[in-house]
Amino acid sequence: MISLIDLWLPIVLSAVAVFIVSSIIHMVLQYHKADFQKMPSEDGVMEALRGFNIPPGDYVIPYAGSVKEWGSPEFKEKQNNGPVGFFTVLPNGQCGMGPQLVSWFLFSILVVVLVAYIARMTLPAGTDYLLVHRVTGATAFCCYSMAHLSSSIWYKKSWLATMRNVFDGLVYGLVTGGMFGWLWPGV
Repeated sequence: MISLIDLWLPIVLSAVAVFIVSSIIHMVLQYHKADFQKMPSEDGVMEALRGFNIPPGDYVIPYAGSVKEWGSPEFKEKQNNGPVGFFTVLPNGQCGMGPQLVSWFLFSILVVVLVAYIARMTLPAGTDYLLVHRVTGATAFCCYSMAHLSSSIWYKKSWLATMRNVFDGLVYGLVTGGMFGWLWPGV
């Protein structure tokens, strides 16, 4: 059986390749620019919310603390009157991309370690490129893509934005599968 140590090179190179490809997707191709829209009357909304000093976190409006409250006429009236939404509040100030990029790379390492684990448990040394590519690519695709679907199902995120993220996951899966297929240990 192949050990994870034997797969250190495809693990590292896959994570680096996914990081580079994702950077190209977001900085060069920029098709994710449409994932978010500008809030109508942005300045007025920001000014109105500023007075509440909302701490960073994830919020839903209106909020029901229980199933009983969710079924109450008062809650239903709040929903009907709107606005209804989910939103995340970040800390005030300039937000650099450094911490997110480090986290993204560490996430990619985690994904490819899981891919390597599944591959080493299912594929022997000397397996041909295409089979290694299929198993590792499909596993990576699932890791990078499937969770995005629940955001559209439960939180009403735009299906177009979700499909762009799923497409990205397909690209990352193909890149990962290619690296593992190329570098898979021989007999």
